[in-house]
Amino acid sequence: MFSFLNIFRVVAFLEGASYILLLFIATPIKYLLNDPQYVKLLGMPHGMLFIGYIILAFMLKPDFNWNKKQFASILLAAIIPVGTFYIDRKYLKQTS
Repeated sequence: MFSFLNIFRVVAFLEGASYILLLFIATPIKYLLNDPQYVKLLGMPHGMLFIGYIILAFMLKPDFNWNKKQFASILLAAIIPVGTFYIDRKYLKQTS
């Protein structure tokens, strides 16, 4: 029920969603309308979710025997918009 995999999937979704909101909503508002409030509002939660995603990926690596290439793509997905959604579909959904 509350496995690390399920927690990782939720964190991956939230991290990806917060990244998209930060990049495509909050940042343009900051620079086009001179209103940094949304970046401040979304920045800290996104940072915490990013760190949580990385830590959970390292915790789950031994359980799923991800090779170096798979693990590198899982880690790199955190810095690519919509990358975490791809990882969920490719690596995580099939294991749950």
